[in-house]
Amino acid sequence: MVINQNHQDKPIKIAVVGDIHDQWEEADRLALMHLGVDLVLFVGDFGNESVPVVQEIASIDLPKAAIMGNHDAWYTATDWGRSKCPYNRQEEDRVQQQLDLLGEAHVGYSKLDFPSLDLTVVGSRPFSWGGPQWKYSDFYRRFDVAGFEASTNRIVAAAKSSAYKTVIFLGHNGPTGLGDLPEDPCGKDWNPIGGDFGDPDFEEAIAQTQALGKQVPFVTFGHMHHNLRHTQQRLRRSVHVSSEGTVYLNAASVPRIAYTENERRRNFSIVSLSNGVVSEITLVWVSQDFSIASEQVLFQSSSTVGMPA
Repeated sequence: MVINQNHQDKPIKIAVVGDIHDQWEEADRLALMHLGVDLVLFVGDFGNESVPVVQEIASIDLPKAAIMGNHDAWYTATDWGRSKCPYNRQEEDRVQQQLDLLGEAHVGYSKLDFPSLDLTVVGSRPFSWGGPQWKYSDFYRRFDVAGFEASTNRIVAAAKSSAYKTVIFLGHNGPTGLGDLPEDPCGKDWNPIGGDFGDPDFEEAIAQTQALGKQVPFVTFGHMHHNLRHTQQRLRRSVHVSSEGTVYLNAASVPRIAYTENERRRNFSIVSLSNGVVSEITLVWVSQDFSIASEQVLFQSSSTVGMPA
């Protein structure tokens, strides 16, 4: 049953943290506090099964949701990874350790309701490598999922159980349908160049959720880094707006900590959600004193263009 929603006058401020790849420090937690966000979304790839990083993320005292990326099963999901594993897999299951640390904050194949925000965050397929082929069947047996159709069903079941009409989707890799050019949000930027490398189960789950009558204003993910592998002349397109008005954000601005001559700066994607609609997305770089050193507007709705700040 959908809970009656109370429209909020104040926009919801969401921070999306792109692929971390072991670049997480205490200053990142403090930066989130200074940014004054209402919700933090983590798109995964904390590191190569980096339990200490996940432990730090789990301890953040803010409303949050996270999903695991392919690097979070780096030594478990593939034959190559298992051959390089630096620990005894017979004695440790670091994938499960990460999941246990995050608990309900991990929304892969699940959801988390946020009563104070009148919205639900639904997770897509965790640990995704992306692409049109179902990979790592042995690994996904731990989720009782044997292919794209079953994966879609798991995501939609989570969306059906959401307490609120407004649903935000959180994935590691994005869905198919956002373009097949190498610079598109999930476009393939390695040889052979081009092709849509999104997750087909994710696209289908979003469509089925919308058909249920849910409002899906925002979908975010990472995995495909903004820096393109085949050229340094441009960056990946980070935002896509669908015909339904859903705003898709690839938040993988990597490396997310940059070093200037005098300091370290860290990036966050800041999303403003007003009355169930995305009004603005900016990529901000935060200085060591927690002021915003720079910001880039990635998206602004037509209704907010020209309005006073």
